[in-house]
Amino acid sequence: MLMGEQIGQTSTILDVGCGTGQTAAFLALQYGADITGMDINPIMVEKAKNRMAAHQVPVKIILGSIEDIPLEDGSFDFVLSESVLSFVNKQKALQEIYRVLRSGGRFIVNELTVNKQPDPKDAEEIKAFYGFDSLPLELDWKVLLEQAGFKNIAINRNGQSILQTHQMPEFHYSDVIEPNLFEVFNQHYMIMLKYQDILSYRVLTCTK
Repeated sequence: MLMGEQIGQTSTILDVGCGTGQTAAFLALQYGADITGMDINPIMVEKAKNRMAAHQVPVKIILGSIEDIPLEDGSFDFVLSESVLSFVNKQKALQEIYRVLRSGGRFIVNELTVNKQPDPKDAEEIKAFYGFDSLPLELDWKVLLEQAGFKNIAINRNGQSILQTHQMPEFHYSDVIEPNLFEVFNQHYMIMLKYQDILSYRVLTCTK
């Protein structure tokens, strides 16, 4: 995702929907840049802060929504987003990302994209399970980015299937993970298997 981007030690980067902070930590270690990670889930924020403390990585982790980013206009050279936009109001989120980027700043996003629209019954099954409001094609993402004001939009399609690039991790029962969550993971895998010709992803890059 980052190949060809001019990232250096003076770069300011926002990782929206940072989860446990794995990507944010990588960015800090790889580039020595000024990294901020943000997530709406307090548990993820806590885990990300613990990760940074354990590895002594100077990454700021904050609680916040991609639809209402609690940061100033023009604060970042780069905004990075991985599998976040499909779960939120896309227009609001893109407006906020555009706002916090400086002029000439870069938005890099890895997002669910369908290769073709499934029939209505299959589309409803996918949307209902994941909580999606839509199943965007490449053109849909391009239009959304253009409407938000972005330019120089490039779309990269990986040749691998979503199953090849999204391996299911091993899970073990514990006192802190409810058993019914394992059923959710199983359903997730079965949907990816069933719709592997339809469900995919794209890496999109663009400029403010």
